[in-house]
Amino acid sequence: MSFARKVWHLIVAIKDGLALVFLLLFFGAIYMVLSARPNPGHVRNGALLLDLNGSIVEEKARIDPLSVLMSREAPAQEYDVQDLVHAIDTAAKDDRIKAIALDLSRFTGGGQVNLETVGAALDRFRAAKKPVLAYATAYTDPAVLLASHASQVWADPMGGAIVTGPGGTHLYYGDLLKRFNVEAHVFRVGTYKSAVEPYSRSDMSEPARENYTQLYGSLWSEWKAGVEKARPKVKLAEVTTDPVAWVKAANGNFAKAALDAGLVDKLGDKAQFGKAVAGIVGADPWDDTPGSFASTKLDDWLADNEPKDSGKPIGVITIAGEIVDGDAGPGEAGGDRIAGLLDDALGDHLAGLVVRVDSPGGSVLASEEIRRAILRVKAQGIPVAVSMGNLAASGGYWVSTPGDRIFAEPDTITGSIGIFGIIPTFEKTLADYGVHSDGVRTTPLSGQPDILGGLTPETEQVMQTAIEEGYRQFLDRVAKSRKMTPDAVDKIAQGRVWDGGTARQIGLVDQFGGLPDALDWVAKQAKLKPGEWHADYLGETPTRFDSIFRRLVSRDSGSDAAISTGPDLFARLAGEQQLQLGQISGDLDRMMRVEGMQAYCLECVPAVQSRGTQKANGWLVRLMALVH
Repeated sequence: MSFARKVWHLIVAIKDGLALVFLLLFFGAIYMVLSARPNPGHVRNGALLLDLNGSIVEEKARIDPLSVLMSREAPAQEYDVQDLVHAIDTAAKDDRIKAIALDLSRFTGGGQVNLETVGAALDRFRAAKKPVLAYATAYTDPAVLLASHASQVWADPMGGAIVTGPGGTHLYYGDLLKRFNVEAHVFRVGTYKSAVEPYSRSDMSEPARENYTQLYGSLWSEWKAGVEKARPKVKLAEVTTDPVAWVKAANGNFAKAALDAGLVDKLGDKAQFGKAVAGIVGADPWDDTPGSFASTKLDDWLADNEPKDSGKPIGVITIAGEIVDGDAGPGEAGGDRIAGLLDDALGDHLAGLVVRVDSPGGSVLASEEIRRAILRVKAQGIPVAVSMGNLAASGGYWVSTPGDRIFAEPDTITGSIGIFGIIPTFEKTLADYGVHSDGVRTTPLSGQPDILGGLTPETEQVMQTAIEEGYRQFLDRVAKSRKMTPDAVDKIAQGRVWDGGTARQIGLVDQFGGLPDALDWVAKQAKLKPGEWHADYLGETPTRFDSIFRRLVSRDSGSDAAISTGPDLFARLAGEQQLQLGQISGDLDRMMRVEGMQAYCLECVPAVQSRGTQKANGWLVRLMALVH
């Protein structure tokens, strides 16, 4: 009996221990949810803290909870550009907010148009006699552009700033495919349609080089003009024309070099920066950590300042990311999903529609499906404007053609009017290993396209003919939209990419302006005065769970101090170059998917996107850490 009693006590102890563990996990999870949930009650007098620990995007990508929970990689944090602008503009008019603390320590960038849009909002905030103080360990091009709109720019003495400019190298797989005897059958129309060159060449063609030189030159000019306008005393020529002499003059100290060139105003660590902010907005009464100050987080501020919805609705449909077949998105523009949203809006009595495009294109079929849906809305007699963001190229321009008026920024990337398709075949590769194909065909197209046995000559001709017809349809749609002849469109098409300024000159764009300008134009066409309308963003409204989960998985597990310590200059530059590893995967995946006709601007994406990956220990590990 004594032994049985001891066993029973052991079982009870194990049961009680497990119950205690699960109770701790349960209450730990509740604590995390409550602390992560955006709360208007957390708004305090002080600074609006914009801790941009990720990239600025047109539309946040959907997070798959299962893949995050099973992975040790936290998804890269994303910030909706319209949310940032709304937060900054409302803070400028609110007496509770005395300054903005802009933390760019872990900022990974964004498209140039979005950066300038947020920069303009920061200018309006400063015009309200409120300062903007920026801090980072190290600044690269996107952070330099955004920080140039601050009243004070701080850098850590162990960091600094550097400007590299747009451009770089692309990867070409022509010789690699030949080495493995892979036949990349490329079908295209357009002298400048260089999206397929990585699969057929080992270097850049001269037409592509000409196009890139013009495009990057325009983007670079706009970038420099933006920084120099915001910071007239900056010595950009010294930084960019002879960077070796610039750094050597500071004895290799990047922080001092940045200070000397006017890229930053002050050097100090995060505690010193926080003390300077606290001197303006006050100390944090709940946190005495060095560097803390009274502040309100972005999500809490947005929760307390939801956009007004009085008056008639003007719909805004966002086409962001690659245009693909199906229901993909947000973050991708699934043709079925976008068309469904537009069709659902037909009964909402919209006063107008703005199509916000930030896409390199993609599937021709999905692009056409979206175009038809926009036309169905337009058939209701309401005005339709297109607002181009960072990028509206290839399929992104295809879906823009129904617009009554097209708005773009000078550094918008657009055009790339061309079509291509890629089908890889492996008959020669298999033959090297003694594998051959044979069979009986009833027609020249039987069993085609055959990626293992190869393509018949008839299949190749049919495919190329289909691509040429797709290009003709593309020209036709642009010609009708822009009131030009197909021949005139063909001269500025051919897959060539244009900056927004040139696109306006050649007739692909009507006028410069952002989303607010497009909304104002639609309101005027609908004969609505200010206050009689509001923007109604069509799409899935993020659920409370989505918001909480995003904050949980992206939370920094480090210090609770308001300002974070980011990577130094070398780590930041190396991290940006690691994106090339993702480029290899994406390039090969695009070839192997064997998709339908593509109106895609592969060469445009590196010019506008900079999305980092944030390391994490896994969400479940964090949950367990509460009871450690």
